[in-house]
Amino acid sequence: MRSSKQPPLAAAPAVQAPAAKAPAFRDRSPVQWGYLVSLGAIGAVATGFALYGLRSILFMVFFAAFATVGLDPLIRWFQRHSFSRPWAIVTVILLIVGVMIAIVWVVVPLIVSQITYLVQVIPKEIAVLKSEGWFDSANQTSNGVLGDVTNWIAKEAEDPKVWAAVGSGVLGFGLSVIDAVTSGFFVLILTIYFIATYDATKQAAYKLVAASRRQTFINYSERILQNFGRYLSGMVILAFFNAVYSTLLLLVTGVPAAFLIGIAAFFITLIPLIGTVLTTIAMTILALLHSPVSAVIVLIFMLIYMQVEAYILTPKVMGKAVQIPGSVVLISALAGSTLFGLAGALVAIPISAGVILIIRELVMPRQELR
Repeated sequence: MRSSKQPPLAAAPAVQAPAAKAPAFRDRSPVQWGYLVSLGAIGAVATGFALYGLRSILFMVFFAAFATVGLDPLIRWFQRHSFSRPWAIVTVILLIVGVMIAIVWVVVPLIVSQITYLVQVIPKEIAVLKSEGWFDSANQTSNGVLGDVTNWIAKEAEDPKVWAAVGSGVLGFGLSVIDAVTSGFFVLILTIYFIATYDATKQAAYKLVAASRRQTFINYSERILQNFGRYLSGMVILAFFNAVYSTLLLLVTGVPAAFLIGIAAFFITLIPLIGTVLTTIAMTILALLHSPVSAVIVLIFMLIYMQVEAYILTPKVMGKAVQIPGSVVLISALAGSTLFGLAGALVAIPISAGVILIIRELVMPRQELR
């Protein structure tokens, strides 16, 4: 006899309610939309004010990183001469400390003394210049322009605000201890730390890039950083040659405050393309206040040096550090100096070289494949 029990029916699957989706941005009410936009604007403004308040610290961090990249070729030079990486880093750090000690104990007092000397001697030199027999005829030939220029120089030389601007502007750029010993010490310590951890920092930054694109990113980053470092170290070497040559030339011709003018020539020469020209003009004018013969000698020998620098020193020192057209160099230097002064002019050219490298080797080949 068959059992009257029926097999139990399978339970119907439970129907799950669809998950609630967050409303899209465009589906929000006008009140929510305005509230979110206002919060974003407030956050952006607050971030801007915070960055502006930290501008001095950010500049010091940037300056330390800038110096680190520029010192890396020196470390590699020591490595090529049988130094291990740690000992090369220690040697460069000791050199930096030695330079800073020399600046504080030797250079700064000498600069102050020579500025004081120039304030006293320039009016006397101008008075002697005006007493020369040729000055009146030359002044008449120039319709009084020569006399106006010499009077202006004498007036500016006696104005303490002018020398304060020189000390805090041109010389204070590289010697931050003139204005704030604390800032200079901070930059020094930060630069030493960046040098010691340079390779580790780069490797950590590279790991933030996706693995599929990491190797390409590393290749281009290394080329740009090496280009940047070679450019900066090359500019410093050329500026050092110019400063030494200018100082010796002024000492030979008897122009007063030759050491101070040589220090100023070092920083002025860091300005790309026009730095040496500006140095030559300033040195010739200062030599003219001393004597016309000195001015002629300084002008002739500086013109000779400009040719030697352009055709011998620059190709030898710079090599292929920056392969960009001269027009781009000039535009980049002017734009950088307008925005951030001398520091901006120094940074703008290697950045332009990196941008041109990326455009030439990434953007242009992709455009050819379309």
